[in-house]
Amino acid sequence: MFGLEFPPINEILRWKDIFPTFNKIGLIAVIAALAGIVLFLLASRQDAKKAPTGARNLAETTVEFIEDGIVMQTLGKSGLGWTPFLLSLFIFIFLCNIPEVIPVFQMPATARIAIPLSLALLVWVVFIGTGLKHQGLNYFKHLLWPPGVPTALKPLVGGIEFVSTIFVTPFSLTVRLMANMLAGHILLVTFALLTESLVLAETKQAFLVPMGILPFGMLMFLTAFEILVAFLQAYIFTILAAVYINNSTVGHGDEH
Repeated sequence: MFGLEFPPINEILRWKDIFPTFNKIGLIAVIAALAGIVLFLLASRQDAKKAPTGARNLAETTVEFIEDGIVMQTLGKSGLGWTPFLLSLFIFIFLCNIPEVIPVFQMPATARIAIPLSLALLVWVVFIGTGLKHQGLNYFKHLLWPPGVPTALKPLVGGIEFVSTIFVTPFSLTVRLMANMLAGHILLVTFALLTESLVLAETKQAFLVPMGILPFGMLMFLTAFEILVAFLQAYIFTILAAVYINNSTVGHGDEH
């Protein structure tokens, strides 16, 4: 009626290859990785004896946030060695999320399953490997036959715990990140198209133009909200990774 034509979902999620097997999603991921590396390279070049400014100030603030807001809250002082890994996770995910609100890109790389799944499998390998390092094969024994649980319930609880840890955890990490970013992307596309359709209405439908302010206002609100979501999803993924690592080492090593 108003000339509004919503593109096929495939068109929203798929991008033409820049060159074979490499499209906008891959480009965003590469830029995100390089941006994080450049930030800390620039920060490392500043004199540590002087008050931090620019890149160094941003880098130190981010490190302190990860240490105080994630590592100390989940792993404790003994887990500070995990800071570089968790810091890298957080920065990469955030920089993959934020292009959703950047003109030209307008797409979060994490809205496609490849990157969330790869990150989830990486975390899965890390916390399973950590459990084996600290507990050996007892790690799987404790999953299947959890201590502190009544014997009659151990088969049921152990089965649930094993399936949850080995299969559900990487799946939930993947879906949580992808679904939230994908939903936000579709909402932004929807209100952007609605705004365009009303503002660019034909002359005979000119009375619709003022109505374009409504979806435009919603678009601005959602854009600001998605910046927050980009941060929160990076934070949630990282803190869950820290929790899973802690669960793999609990009862071993130094006290927190």
